Amino acid sequence: MDLYARAHSLGIQTEYIDGQGHRRVTDAAALKTILDALPLQTPRRLIGQPVVVRSGHPARTELPQAASFPLRWKIVNGLKVIAEGETRDRIIRWPQDLPQGVHRLRLTDAGSVTEEVPLLVVPERAFGGDFDRGWLLAVQLYGVRSARNWGMGDFTDLQGLIELAHQLGADGVGLNPLHALFDDRPGDCSPYSPNSRLFLNPLYIDVEKLPEFRAEAANKNALALLRANDVVDYVTVAGLKWRALRSAYDAFKAHPALDRWQDFEKFRKGRAPLLSRFACFEVLRHKFDSPWWEWPEEWRQPDEAKCARLRKGADAADIEFVEFVQWIADRQLAAARDRARGLGMKVGLYLDVAVGVQSDGFDAWNEQAAISRHLGVGAPPDPLNTAGQDWGLAGFNAAGLEISSFEPYRAMLRASMRYAGAIRLDHVLGLKRLYLVPRGFGPDNGAYVQMPFEALLAATAQESVAHRCVVIGEDLGTVPEGFREQMADWGIWSYLVMMFERDDQGAFRGIDHYSANALVTFNTHDLSTYAGWRSFSDLKLKRSLGIDPGESDDARWHALAMLDQALQHHAIDRHDLYSVANFLSRTRSRLLAISLEDLLGLIDQPNIPGTVDEHPNWRRRLPVSIDHIASAIDVGALKDATRERSRASI
Repeated sequence: MDLYARAHSLGIQTEYIDGQGHRRVTDAAALKTILDALPLQTPRRLIGQPVVVRSGHPARTELPQAASFPLRWKIVNGLKVIAEGETRDRIIRWPQDLPQGVHRLRLTDAGSVTEEVPLLVVPERAFGGDFDRGWLLAVQLYGVRSARNWGMGDFTDLQGLIELAHQLGADGVGLNPLHALFDDRPGDCSPYSPNSRLFLNPLYIDVEKLPEFRAEAANKNALALLRANDVVDYVTVAGLKWRALRSAYDAFKAHPALDRWQDFEKFRKGRAPLLSRFACFEVLRHKFDSPWWEWPEEWRQPDEAKCARLRKGADAADIEFVEFVQWIADRQLAAARDRARGLGMKVGLYLDVAVGVQSDGFDAWNEQAAISRHLGVGAPPDPLNTAGQDWGLAGFNAAGLEISSFEPYRAMLRASMRYAGAIRLDHVLGLKRLYLVPRGFGPDNGAYVQMPFEALLAATAQESVAHRCVVIGEDLGTVPEGFREQMADWGIWSYLVMMFERDDQGAFRGIDHYSANALVTFNTHDLSTYAGWRSFSDLKLKRSLGIDPGESDDARWHALAMLDQALQHHAIDRHDLYSVANFLSRTRSRLLAISLEDLLGLIDQPNIPGTVDEHPNWRRRLPVSIDHIASAIDVGALKDATRERSRASI
């Protein structure tokens, strides 16, 4: 079969119109690399895609012309047969009493052709939230300053933020991703470039809360310097915290308290086998000090039997230490979650989920069919990025997810949902199609690869209902026709950024424009703060770094005038941050996020896309301690602005 015809049969879009209106065709060599990187697939004859059965909806599947009859079908879950039957026409009408879950459907036609696909029986919609309208305090947790933390925000600070948000009338705290990064590369601190989305970043642990912690006098001066820094010194923080965690683990092993040991064992059992596999991977990664595909052949694939032997050998303590650290992180984050629930906050924690993972990390090693290290997630050329973008992250692929009945995707959701009342899926467009860039090629030579959109929405709804967790899709940029409507039909909320909600003349859209099932915010971590935007500081900074800001000073003056006009149209006379919050509070959107950086009037944004070392991305600390935040902001003005959706008052 011709290379391009084969790609088309597998749902790979080899040509597209880019953001500048130019037709792009994927180079044949790049396309071959993409095809070779995906699990081996044979185009199906009997059924085109996974089957989704929604509760309360009559479900039927139309078979293609290639099928011959009679055709037998069987739905199985492990060794158990859920249902079976036969059809003599091209329509299968699925039983209405199928149990919810992810099953396998086997089809065999009269010509003895047999095929198998996942069959998902799921709730009608994702969890919709049990509140009317509320607002969230959005925070970069690492940047929180306190008198007791070790130079970066931690889970005890998070409890303080929850208390603060509750006092301000908020229904939750929104955070950057808390995914596990690489403990031996602490300077690579982007929370959106994780080692694993299944586990937590241990640098957020408050080590002083461990019963086994013992202070070291030698750390006193180092901690004083870390607390005084205006940026997070991840290398020094990591050195001190990992040493303290190792010391605490040694004390725990030497004299384990019965209740703590039992809780540790409960955690290990509850997270098996992924936790054990992650711990083995981390030990192997340190041992071989190279990407996993360069390891000795026996370790290039996860193997339960080999991991079990490793756990009984000389590396047993190091493996258990990784599990110990994840146990501590889990219990401290869960305590913050429980504190929010105890205060009656309707959302509690709102967590971000990154769009992909580092190719040399655990998730890519553990799910080599569903995640290909040879393909990077990115974006095609557009007016702001004329060469296209390769984000350096590996993402899921359709064939691998189907082979595994979407378990890797569902496990990723569960990892954040167990703590959160709401999550945001970064680049949710990737549920429908991903722009994949083969390693060794430029981002202008990628291709769109179709994803099983309905099945992924169904899996999202299933996990959302099970965890009572609202799901928000970051649906910014060029959105395919009908995408938002289908997302909304499944109960996935939109993400509305006021900066982008403008018409062709640059006028800001009115309050009635904003939909109800959405999170609305003025900006994002990748955009200017409100103070930076009004002062043109973001434009000046980007130009000083040699980056085209994509906006002239005249355009910014026009935007400021348009904002004033929009506010005045709704009888809001001023144009400070609280006036914007007032405007957004009046929208129908059920969640509003207000960033702590904006409330404090900060100029610099957390991250400038396109920079690595030119700007202190993901490092800036707040200028005031958490104990003094309430006195550093105009609480009365914030209360007035959010009165329509505020849950409490101080």
